[in-house]
Amino acid sequence: MANMSKEDESLGLRKRHVNSDENKSKATSKQSKNEIVKKCIGTGHISSPCQLETGSYWLTRIVLIRYVGFIYFIAFLVALQQNKELLGLAGLLPANHYLDNIKQHSGGINWSAFLSAPSLVWLIDYHVYLDYFLDYVAYAGLGLSGFLIINGGANWIIMFTLWVLYHSLVNIGQRWYGFGWESQLLETGFLAVFLCPMLSVSAVPKSTPTSQIVIWANRWLIFRIMLGAGLIKIRGDQCWRDLTCMNYHYETQPVPNPMSYFMHQSPEWFHKFETLSNHFVELMAPALLLLPAPRRLRFVGGVIQILFQVVLIISGNLSFLNWLTIVPSLACFDDRGYAWMFSRSRIQQVAAVQAEGRDGKTLLTPSNYIRRVFNISLGLLIAYLSVPVIQNLMSSRQQMNTSFDSFRLVNTYGAFGSVTKERTEVIYQGTYGHPNQKETIWEEYEFKCKPGKITRRPCIISPYHYRLDWLLWFAAFQNYQHNPWIVTMAAKLLTNDNSTLSLIAHNPFEGKDPPTA
Repeated sequence: MANMSKEDESLGLRKRHVNSDENKSKATSKQSKNEIVKKCIGTGHISSPCQLETGSYWLTRIVLIRYVGFIYFIAFLVALQQNKELLGLAGLLPANHYLDNIKQHSGGINWSAFLSAPSLVWLIDYHVYLDYFLDYVAYAGLGLSGFLIINGGANWIIMFTLWVLYHSLVNIGQRWYGFGWESQLLETGFLAVFLCPMLSVSAVPKSTPTSQIVIWANRWLIFRIMLGAGLIKIRGDQCWRDLTCMNYHYETQPVPNPMSYFMHQSPEWFHKFETLSNHFVELMAPALLLLPAPRRLRFVGGVIQILFQVVLIISGNLSFLNWLTIVPSLACFDDRGYAWMFSRSRIQQVAAVQAEGRDGKTLLTPSNYIRRVFNISLGLLIAYLSVPVIQNLMSSRQQMNTSFDSFRLVNTYGAFGSVTKERTEVIYQGTYGHPNQKETIWEEYEFKCKPGKITRRPCIISPYHYRLDWLLWFAAFQNYQHNPWIVTMAAKLLTNDNSTLSLIAHNPFEGKDPPTA
């Protein structure tokens, strides 16, 4: 009995020793976490970055999600306020006619038709419900993107839904959605899906760190955008090589703003400096974006690209293009780079999560395992789809703003490969008189942002976008046979069509009979 008692006592001592080690481990972990929190509080700054690790992207993800939400919000707001007038059943280019042509060419509503125009619109009777579809998609997009802006967090379901909704508009948008930034938003939105956890909408979801693959995919995106824009210029208009393009750009760009006038009046040497700076930013600086180390050089590359986009925003109305191009540039900065933007409590939260990761407490849950597999698959997919994009970049016959797959996952970009040297405008006028008589008085329609009367000051509208105003700039270089909607619009103005008139700023026949010519 005495021996058994000693054995029991020995076992008890061993158990107490093991428990003591476990408690010490827990205490050490807790102490480590507390030390980090103390560092957060004791730095003297409300959000000093000194306590955050480099190469961590918890805060970066919040910034990216909010900014993507902002761009989506603008895009869906434009859709809500303009799409019925442009694409609706009574629009200038009705989408139902476009869908009918695809259906006829594909032999019905089938997989071929869907790949030609991937959109949820195929699920409805678009001859009846098209206008409702356009509105409901826009409202849903506004609601979900607004949630991203407010919350700073999202999951796969929300991000994927936004991507599908915008895809459903772009692919039936025809000329109105034929701009490079539409594909760019779809590619950016696709990457944003994989930024998020599968289900949690927390801004700092525990055990779900930001995927390094997605961060690098964003850097690869901004690299391609800028290099493509630079190469298309060097290979394009002679004025980019003799440094005279900026002499014309501000005056002849699609929709100038008030600052464009002052930029246009700059001296010759300044315009040459601008052109050289453009070549540096687009052809040389992108190399900094893909540097794995040192991180400060990558930070410098990100700052250069963001400042360049800000200058473009100030000097013209280029829709949300430049605002959107800032998004992948934001992936150049880690948590330390963003700490100044966040509250002390958020910094503490992220620092504690980083501590758990160092202590090996990040659990590989089933959802995280699935997410990791999908992220690796994403990296492989981007690598595969980048092959034709790289070939296009290296080609002397480079195409700009081109997609090589139906879902626009990896695209090629470019802007202003040629610069027009004089400005031509499409002007709409109406009259009650005979159109062939010299004494006939013509009254002019004014658009919301497109230049018209030279006495009117240019507008400031970016990041919002008037699709009609923008497309009229392209129409001025062609004839009406290439733009049949111009004739359709003239016919609608002759009837004082309210839907069409909502797209313009001034109707000289408001409250009167429609013009006769």
